[in-house]
Amino acid sequence: MKTSIFARLAPENIDMLSKIIEAYEYLGIVSTLERDIGMVLIRATEDTYADLMEILSYLPFPLEIVQE
Repeated sequence: MKTSIFARLAPENIDMLSKIIEAYEYLGIVSTLERDIGMVLIRATEDTYADLMEILSYLPFPLEIVQE
């Protein structure tokens, strides 16, 4: 099962994304790969992946999933 999500968002929203994921009791871990273009890696577990994907679809800012 997939557990890593590569995504792109506005660089100013990276911190908010991290805080949102933390607020959901660490469903995943957000790592910034390239801050200037807003590229992040979100790591989940097999147990949290589906919930994390659902949360990402309802964020208050655009997030493009580049690779699952």
